[in-house]
Amino acid sequence: MPATPDGPRTARWTLPHDPSVVGKTRGLVEETLTGWGLGLLADDVVLAAGELLANAISYGEPLVRLSLRTEDGALWVEVTDRGPELPHRLNLGLDAVHGRGLTIVEALSDAFGVTLLPDAPGKTVWARWNLSGSENRSDDR
Repeated sequence: MPATPDGPRTARWTLPHDPSVVGKTRGLVEETLTGWGLGLLADDVVLAAGELLANAISYGEPLVRLSLRTEDGALWVEVTDRGPELPHRLNLGLDAVHGRGLTIVEALSDAFGVTLLPDAPGKTVWARWNLSGSENRSDDR
């Protein structure tokens, strides 16, 4: 299966360092994926992108950038911020309301990780979905 019906694609947004942008950006991600013919992945990708973006805004530093791209049979979501602190999982009790973002991203994606920026403080937190067989993913969950 090709990356998308029209080949590799990229979408990128530089976003305000403001929590109110997370909800609006989820809509942009869904619209973009639908336009790329990847609507079956939209629910998982939108949730994961929102979690990564919320972490970058809550714990990172400006500039915050969200990127979506298809490449080599995979869909990538990347959120970059200039904060030096690396994301980490929290040890939470059953009654915790927040703090499960990375666990959610790990559960929804095929892989995720962190890449440090080479030329400045900051990092890119990414998640990847393999596109081969993605048409059946929603039925398998």
